[in-house]
This record gives sequence, C-alpha cells and structure tokens, in this order.
Amino acid sequence: MFLNKLMPSQFVESIHHIDIDQLKRNKIRAVITDLDNTLVEWDRPEATPEVIDWLARMQEAGIQVTVVSNNNKERVHRFCAPLDLGFICAAKKPTNRAFLQAVRQMNVTIAETVVIGDQLFTDVLGGNRLGFHTILVVPVAQTDGFWTRFNRQMERVALSWMERKGMVSWRRKA
Repeated sequence: MFLNKLMPSQFVESIHHIDIDQLKRNKIRAVITDLDNTLVEWDRPEATPEVIDWLARMQEAGIQVTVVSNNNKERVHRFCAPLDLGFICAAKKPTNRAFLQAVRQMNVTIAETVVIGDQLFTDVLGGNRLGFHTILVVPVAQTDGFWTRFNRQMERVALSWMERKGMVSWRRKA
C-alpha cells in the first residue's frame, strides 16, 4: 500500500533527538540528510552552532553525513562548503538517483545508512522506496518555501491518517 511507503521507520522531534550511540549499535556508518527545515530553517544560509556540534558528534562516532537536497547548487553549496560536508543538490527526491549516488560516494550500503528529513513525500518516501531506515523530524521552521507548501498540505492528510491509526507517537506542531 502506498501509505506504508510514507511511514517513517522512526519519528523524532529534531536531529538532536537522534541517539547516535543507537545508530552505532545498529551498525550505521552513514547519514543522508535533507537540508531545509531538517538541519536549519529553509531561509537560514549557514549552520547554527547546534548543527555544527551535531555534525562533529556524528564525525566522532565515525558516521559520515551527506546532504541530499532538492534545492539549487548555490543554496546547498553555501551551507555545506564551510563545513566540508558532502552534498547532492537538485536531487529530485523522491527519485532514487541522489540516494544511490550518496551511498556510492560514502562507500556504504543501504543497510548501513539512515535517511533523515522533514517531509514524507520527498525524504521518507524516497528512502523507503530503496529500503533505508528513515527518520522523520519535525520541521525546524513553521514556514516553508513556495514549492514545499503544497507537499505540506498532502502531508497533513497522511499524518492525520497515521495519528488516527496510532502510528504517530509525537504531536505535530500547529
């Protein structure tokens, strides 16, 4: 069923609520993460100190991180370059290409990788279609760029269905 492909493996409030030790215990060696409204607000050009700290803790744990974003090269490069962070822009998520390119670049398998994002119809659907462990985070900001607004409306319908079925364990922000 299509809605099952929208069901993330895990829900957390933010990237900061992801248990890095648990990732290591599960033999996770890599993270594919969205950028906008996952790591920082969609209109924030640079990483916050908290995100920089999170990335450092991932590195200390031996977990590689690659940003996979549907946004343009200028936006993604501006964020990732100062952090020396690998990235794929204009990813066309939920298609497979960028996800598969990221695991090849990090020299890991799908089983060794988690996908983190704030959207069901791009990050979770794309990751689930290939068999990744997917982690849905609450969007960092309550506003979105123009193209994301339509996805959010459809997402609300799917999340409401998941809540009614008892599948969602956290409360969405208003």
